[in-house]
Amino acid sequence: MSIASVSATPPTPPTPPTPPSRTARPAGRLFALTGAVVGVIYGYDTGSISGALVFLSKDFHLSEAEKGLVNSILVFGSIVGALIGGKLADALGRKAAMLIVAASYAVFVACSALAPNVLVLDIVRFLLGIAIGISIVAAPLYVAESTPARIRGASVAAYQVATVAGIVLTYFVNWGLSGGGHWRWMLGLSAIPAALVLIPLLRLPDTPRWYVLKGRTERAVEVMAMTDPDVDPRTEVAAVSAALAAESGGSVRSLLRKPYARAAFFVVGLGFFCQITGINAVTYYSPQIFEEMGFTGDGQSFLLPSFVQLASLAATVLAILVIDRLGRRVVLLCGIGTMVLMLAVLTAVFGTGTPQGTTTWVGFAAILLFTAAFNFGFGSLIWVYASEAFPAQLRSTGASVMLTADLVANLLIAQFFPSLMAWAGAARTFAGLGVLALAALVFASVTAPETKGRQLEEIQDYWRNGGSWPQTPLPDPVSPSALGSASAPPST
Repeated sequence: MSIASVSATPPTPPTPPTPPSRTARPAGRLFALTGAVVGVIYGYDTGSISGALVFLSKDFHLSEAEKGLVNSILVFGSIVGALIGGKLADALGRKAAMLIVAASYAVFVACSALAPNVLVLDIVRFLLGIAIGISIVAAPLYVAESTPARIRGASVAAYQVATVAGIVLTYFVNWGLSGGGHWRWMLGLSAIPAALVLIPLLRLPDTPRWYVLKGRTERAVEVMAMTDPDVDPRTEVAAVSAALAAESGGSVRSLLRKPYARAAFFVVGLGFFCQITGINAVTYYSPQIFEEMGFTGDGQSFLLPSFVQLASLAATVLAILVIDRLGRRVVLLCGIGTMVLMLAVLTAVFGTGTPQGTTTWVGFAAILLFTAAFNFGFGSLIWVYASEAFPAQLRSTGASVMLTADLVANLLIAQFFPSLMAWAGAARTFAGLGVLALAALVFASVTAPETKGRQLEEIQDYWRNGGSWPQTPLPDPVSPSALGSASAPPST
C-alpha cells in the first residue's frame, strides 16, 4: 500500500483505547522466543559437524579435500539460501519462510543422520545449507518485525545469543556422544526441536509489516494490536506504510556509485574479513586442531571446544552490555587486535613442533581468546555497522551484499582449511590467518567510524561526506517527492 492511499483514507472517529488483554503482551515475546529457538537450532546445525566429522571421516574413508567439501557444501547452500531468502520472505511471508526453515531443518537433519555414503551426505547438507541461508535472512526479520519496540533490540540480540548458545550446545552433545563415536546422533538430534517449533509457528500470525506489504491493512492493525498493546495500531501501521515507501528503489548498482560507494566498500570489506580471518576454522575443525596441539583422547578433544564456545557466549553478552558505553570502533578494534595477537601465539605454539606440557595449554588459551575476541568484535558489530551505513532504501540491499561477501569467505575457509593444515602445517596456516587478521585490523582502523550516540541520519551524512563528519547536516539525496506527498515519521 502506498502513502498516497493511506492519506486518502477518510479519517475515522477516535475510539476509546482498549485495555491490553492478558494474551497481548505474551504474544510479542512468543515471536521472540520462537525466533530464539530457531537460532539455537541454526547454531547447533552449524557446529554439529565439528564432532561428527572425526568419526564419519573414518567410516567413509574421507581425504582432507573431502572433509573440506562436507563442510563447504553446507556454506555453498547457505549462499544460495541467503540469495533467495529475502524474495521468499516477501513473496510467501515471514511466517511461511520460517515454517519452510523449521520443516527443512527437521527433514534434512534427519536425512543427514541416515546418510549411507558421503555423496548422499553432501547432497543433504547442501539442501540443509539452503534452509540455513533462508533462516539467516528470515529469522531476524521475523523477530524484528513482530516484537514491540520496547523489546525489539533485546529480542534481535537474543537471537544472536541463541545462535552462539546452539554452537555451545553442540560441543557438549558431541562430547557426550564421542565415547561411542555416535556421529549420526550428533547430526540428527536437532531434528526433534526443529519439528516441535513448527507447533507455535503454525499458531502465530505473520508480521504487521508483511501484511502492509501485501495491502492487508486491517489484518496488520489486528496483529499490531495483539503484539504491541502500548501503541495505537493504526498510527503504527501508517508509519510502516510510509517506511516501506521510503525503502523502495534500492539496487546493487546504487551501492557502486557516489555517495554510497565508500559505505559499500566498508561494509563488504568488513563482511569478508569477518570470515576470512578463520573463525569458522575453529567452529568446524576444533577437534582436529586440538589433536594437532597435543591433546589426546575424545574427552579432551571434544570437551575443550565446549569451554571455548562458552567463552564466546560470554564475550557476545559482554559486547551487548558495553557496546553503547565504549563505542563501536573501540569494541571492534579491541576484538580484532586480540585476534591478531592470539594468532601470533598459535603460530609460535605450533612453530615449536608438536606442543607438549605447558605449551599445549598456552595454545588452548589462545584458541579460547581468539574465538571470544571474534564474538566480542566482529561477531557483535558486523550487523550493527551494516544497518547503520545505508539509508532506508538501500539498507536491505547493503545487508544482502555484505552477507554474500561473508558467506563466500566462509566457503573458502570451510573448503581449504584442512588441506592447508595438511600441506603447509599448522604454524604456517595460522601465520597466514594472522596476516589476514592484521590486514583486517588496518582496514577497520582506516575505515570504521565511531557512531556511538549518533542518529542514523548523521551516520549516513558521514558516508555521503566522503568518510568525515560534516559540520552541517547534508541534504538527503532522496527528494521528498520520491516518497509521496506525506513524509515518513521517525523510525522506532
